[in-house]
Order: sequence, then C-alpha cells, then structure tokens
Amino acid sequence: MSPALPPPHPPAAPGVRAEVVVDLAAVRHNVRLLRAAAGSAALMTVVKADAYGHGLLAVAAAAREAGAAWLGVATVEEALALRAAGDDGPLLCWLAAPGQDYDGAVAAGVDVTAYTPAEVREVAAAARRTGVPARLQLKVDTGLSRGGATLPEWDALVAAAREARGAGEVVVTGTWSHLAAADEPDHPATGSQQGVFAAALSRARVLGLAPGLRHLANSAGTLLHPDTRLDLVRCGVATYGRHPAPEVAGPDTGPDTGPGAGLVPVMTVQGRLALTKRIRAGASVSYGHTWTAERDTTVGLVPLGYADGVPRHASSPGAGGHPAEVWVAGRRRPVVGRVCMDQLVVDLGGEELPAGTPYELFGTGHDGAPTALDWARAAGTIDYEVLTRVGGAAGADGRLARRWVDTGWDRTSREDDA
Repeated sequence: MSPALPPPHPPAAPGVRAEVVVDLAAVRHNVRLLRAAAGSAALMTVVKADAYGHGLLAVAAAAREAGAAWLGVATVEEALALRAAGDDGPLLCWLAAPGQDYDGAVAAGVDVTAYTPAEVREVAAAARRTGVPARLQLKVDTGLSRGGATLPEWDALVAAAREARGAGEVVVTGTWSHLAAADEPDHPATGSQQGVFAAALSRARVLGLAPGLRHLANSAGTLLHPDTRLDLVRCGVATYGRHPAPEVAGPDTGPDTGPGAGLVPVMTVQGRLALTKRIRAGASVSYGHTWTAERDTTVGLVPLGYADGVPRHASSPGAGGHPAEVWVAGRRRPVVGRVCMDQLVVDLGGEELPAGTPYELFGTGHDGAPTALDWARAAGTIDYEVLTRVGGAAGADGRLARRWVDTGWDRTSREDDA
C-alpha cells in the first residue's frame, strides 16, 4: 500500500449487499491540500450533485471545517438545503431556468449567477419582493459555449447589473467563467479563455461596474495553471480525491509527485458476495453469453448493477478495451459477462470462496485495489461520472446504503487552520 493512502476500511458488515463509505477525514485532507495549492486565492469547494454523490451536508460541513471559504452548488434548491442545515458562509449557485423563484436564495444571502439581462431582472424582482439586496455574480462565456454571456452579449448583461445596482436591488459580488480544457496542460483554449476573461473584466470597468471577486480556475486550473487562480478557485472533483488530469498525474496510486500529489479518494463502494459457484469450461455468463469460460473456474455474484449506478459499459470486454475489476480476497477479479440491472459476475479464478466474502468495487486504491478511475477507463468514461452515478444511488431514496466515517487520517497539517 502506498504510504500516501489511509488504511482500507473494515469490510461491510455481514448481510450488507452494498454500501457507499465516505471518509470525511479524506475530504478535510483534500481541502487543506487544495487550499495550499490555491496560493493567495480563496477556495470554493464545489458540492453540487449531492457533493458528487458523497452527501451534500456531510461533505459541506467537513469542507468548512478544513477551511473552505466558499461553497458552490448548481441549483437554488441545493443552496437552500445548505442554508436550512445551518451553513451561513459564502455560497454561490449558478444554474436556473427562466421563471426561477429567487426569493428564498436572496433572503438567505446566497450569491446567485446571471447569464442574461433577463436573469438580472428576475433577481432584482426577488430583491424588491424580499426587501433584501441580492448578491449577484455575472458569468461570461469565454469559450466553453455553455452558460454565460459571450463578449457580444456582455455589455447588455453588465448594463442590466449596473442598473439594478443603482436601484439598490443588487450588489455585484463576483465575475466568473469556466475553463474548457484545463486538464490538458498544452491546450490553447486555456490561454484564449484567459484573454477573453480579461477583456470582459476590462469592459465591465469601462462601463462602470466593478467585477468583485474574479474566478476562473476549476480543479485542473488550480493544480496546473497558476495564472488562472485570480481571487478565488472552484475545486470540485479534486475535493473527492480524484485528479482532474489523471494522465498528467501518472499512476493512480503512484508516488506523491507533481501537481495535486497526495489527493486521497473519499468514496469506497463495498459489500459482500451474494453467491459463489463452480462453472465448467465452456459455460457462458450473463445476458448474451458474451463471455465463456475457457477452463473450469469459480465465479462470484456481486449484488450491484446499473440500477445502482455501475456503468454497463464496463461489462467484459469493456468499452475501454478491457473489463472492469473488483477487489475480492486480496486480488483484482475481472468482471465477466454483461453488467445487469442488479448484479454482476466476477471470475474468482478457481478459488473456493464462500458466499458473504467481502468485495470492494472501487476505493482508495490500497494495495493495488481498483479505483473509480480504473472503472471509468474500463467503461470508456471519466471518474466524475462513476462517482456521481454510484453515489447518486446512495441518496435518501436510493438503493445503496451510504455511511459516513471519520478515520481521523489526515496527512496535511492542522496548523494550516490556525
């Protein structure tokens, strides 16, 4: 096991089909590491999508404890859930549809984001109804071609914000954008986006609007592009121990070198085998008989499937060119046949293991065990998707149990919080 990793979690209790274990000590460790990487910039921990499937409230509290100055979410509803739980720190949300009810967010002091003059007017109307000036941030589209105003649209957005500010309806607290390719260090888009962002900031000042906090860097920008950090950085996937640019980071559980070294995966998915059985050479496994045993062997039934967020594309032979693997009895065991709705099968290589034997779908990578990145590569996707899909099945109404633990393991210095 790499010395950079905490010890593995105890196995799931007898009778547990599957559980998502979230280590809050690892969250705090990663937040402290990212605070250090951000330099003089403040850190926003992004906890949208139920904290990437790790649990919104628990992760937010751990991030605040470790010194996250800001929290970031996508929706007003997520922001209000944090406020209802008692979080009263700086908090930004950024995604809404026309007709969004902003009243609760404005009254609760949540920073909201406008992409268009129409959104500014909706936010200003909420301020008039509540009697509270809205905390407003403006987003410029610098090249992602997603949310935000492009440069030809920017003057109109700034003018609308300036008018609402003049009426006492809004306070402009920030101006921001989002990087498209920061995970590729040599991609020209990052430099181009920086230029567009600088032009938008300059234009806002010319039009009489101070930009407030300037923020552009995501996890990849924070770790790989120091000149994008500005006043505030927004770190999502790195908070959860996944490197945003794994090809740059090198082996998933390799030595602590390079930008982002020391990030620790937060989520472990584990349980106990439902069944093991002997099969003969020539026997085929799962729907479509896409895998046939070349020799007598044993197989284990893992009671997890695509209804639990396990990517079906990780079925053997795997969309990424090789099957996913599951950690059973100290070894990686390949998935054989297709991943089903509720279950998948692994080849135990002839070992006679009993039903109830612990398994780990993915986790920290201890001792060479699979990680979310391994599963992502087998499925031909990214580890962000693996975490949010499986973690999403562990929500309040989900099929998986979710358990938060605090191992107390933290390689970063707590003196940083003094």
